[in-house]
Amino acid sequence: MSEHIQKPKRKKRIQVNILIRMVLSFIIAIAINDILILLFLKIEWQWFHDFFPYLLTPLFMVTFIFTFLVLTRRIVRDLITLEQGLQIISEGNLSYRVPVVRQDELGRVALNINRMTERLEQQIIKEREIEKSKMELITGISHDLRTPLTSIIGYIELLRTDSYQDKDEYTRFVQNTYNKALHLKKLLDDLFEYTRLTSVDVHLNLRRINLFQLLDQLLFEFEPIAQENGVYIVKDIGDSPIVTSIDSDKIARAIDNLLINALKYSLKPGSICIRLKTTPEQITIEVENKGTPLSQDQEEKLFERFYKVDHSRSSEGIQTGAGLGLSIARNIVELHQGTLTLTHIHNVFTFQLNLPFENSSSS
Repeated sequence: MSEHIQKPKRKKRIQVNILIRMVLSFIIAIAINDILILLFLKIEWQWFHDFFPYLLTPLFMVTFIFTFLVLTRRIVRDLITLEQGLQIISEGNLSYRVPVVRQDELGRVALNINRMTERLEQQIIKEREIEKSKMELITGISHDLRTPLTSIIGYIELLRTDSYQDKDEYTRFVQNTYNKALHLKKLLDDLFEYTRLTSVDVHLNLRRINLFQLLDQLLFEFEPIAQENGVYIVKDIGDSPIVTSIDSDKIARAIDNLLINALKYSLKPGSICIRLKTTPEQITIEVENKGTPLSQDQEEKLFERFYKVDHSRSSEGIQTGAGLGLSIARNIVELHQGTLTLTHIHNVFTFQLNLPFENSSSS
């Protein structure tokens, strides 16, 4: 909040201030009138003595009004300041703050004006960020979908015009088209999942699941893919069942995204270490791999949507995604009231997925 915004005390009331000034003005006007009467009585002109009583009331009124205006000039000045501040704000300068210099109703009006202006400013900033986010979303989608779609169109055109030499080349064109179509489907699935997870009405299908069994099954399915890419899996997950309430489909998606990310950016040949640990408060899954070190800026942006590191670091045998994998994983974990963080020391990357161990038991 702006430095001008200070909460005024509620003790002083402007009505009391005005009433005091009115009484003072009345007393001062009477005193001045009495002094004038004493002075004018010393004048010996008869016509003046006859005319003077008619001057007393106008003189009293003029004196009272003048004195009252002098005593209330600060209140009037503060009202003018409020009016000028509102004029500046109404013209679009939402960074302006009205000075809070009084401890009465006018001070609270100034405070409320500043609060209203700050909220409007924050709302406009938020709307601009949402608009920018939408544009980035459209740009990111367009860029990532265009590449596989262009390839599909190119291969279909070659097939349509019989631009292949033999049966083997025909088969290769068909297979490449199929692979690009699968890649396109994966990009669309990631986009759909991301928009679904970031919507306000997302719901989790919580059930009591054996997380050890779920992780063991995922690693069993992932191991052949890792071996094809020159990476072997190191498991340190124990053998004890860990039962907790989670949305198994979403958590499986988050873990799978972490595994695919580690596979893409692992040094080849290399290894991926998966650890499963528990405490009375939380469950921790760690995915660790060695890869090319990241800069501080790259590390800070890693969980941003559509952010992808240099393609030279990625595995050539794995198609690149839309840069939504880690963002989706973090959203899923946060929906479970957990955290997903990265520890990056030299060339060792450790993603730590923490889930609360509430209303669960280890058996």
